[in-house]
Amino acid sequence: MRILVTGAGGQLGSAAVARLGGREVLAADHAVLELADRERVEQVVGAFAPDVVLNCAALTDVDACERDPDLAYATNALGVRHLAVAAERLGAHVVHVSTDYVFDGSQRRPYHEWDDPAPVSEYGRSKLGGELELARHCRSWAVVRTSWVFGRRGSDFVSWVLDAHRRGELRGLVDDQTSCPTYAPDLAAALVRLAAGRLPGLFHVRNEGACSRHRFGVDVLELAGRDPSGVGTITSAELGRPAARPAYSALDDRAWRLAGLPPLRHYREALAEYLGDGGEAP
Repeated sequence: MRILVTGAGGQLGSAAVARLGGREVLAADHAVLELADRERVEQVVGAFAPDVVLNCAALTDVDACERDPDLAYATNALGVRHLAVAAERLGAHVVHVSTDYVFDGSQRRPYHEWDDPAPVSEYGRSKLGGELELARHCRSWAVVRTSWVFGRRGSDFVSWVLDAHRRGELRGLVDDQTSCPTYAPDLAAALVRLAAGRLPGLFHVRNEGACSRHRFGVDVLELAGRDPSGVGTITSAELGRPAARPAYSALDDRAWRLAGLPPLRHYREALAEYLGDGGEAP
């Protein structure tokens, strides 16, 4: 099986590549493949001729998307169209990563795969656009919505919390946003399962357990052997960010479970592994 992994230089893409040992893989980072460049997408996909495309590439800076919607749509929506069209020509199966930000956060129970999306930010709208483009232009596909991804490569919420706390600058964390933290290697294993089996459909995949940003930060500090007592709570409004975030976007993995696929472990167990059994993250 030949598998093309886009966004291979990022947190999730690199974790997926690490899980694909023994298969013929083209790990395409941003320098190799820019989704907004239609000709380049067609060239790379056509030359490698993959059986499966695992799309981990996206513009994920929520506030940058709000400031420049055209840039967001060029990558997150139109770029997915380019990839879908190129994959369809070869009969390749596409596994595409989307987000909990396709929901508005107004309901107080976890969102399952049959709930109607209603994004409140340009990032969420552009990612929903990518889902629609894939369904329109490719016959064999799976969409995986996930949330609050953390992992060892690059910067993430966990490393930010630890660094800010080390500098004595962590005074408060947002307490009015709730979702499900997801460990990149665990999510990557789920993506590889969908890719290897060419399983179709829309799935919510995240680690078990939902929490606020504040609770997650406290968990990080506790499991790293730090004292979280000085970390207070703040509201999203106090941050004054350009883009709105859904207040509650916890995901229910109903379709995943009903398909007989194994649930991911609790996020605290995954976080403990990330931190090295209570030690510091590298």
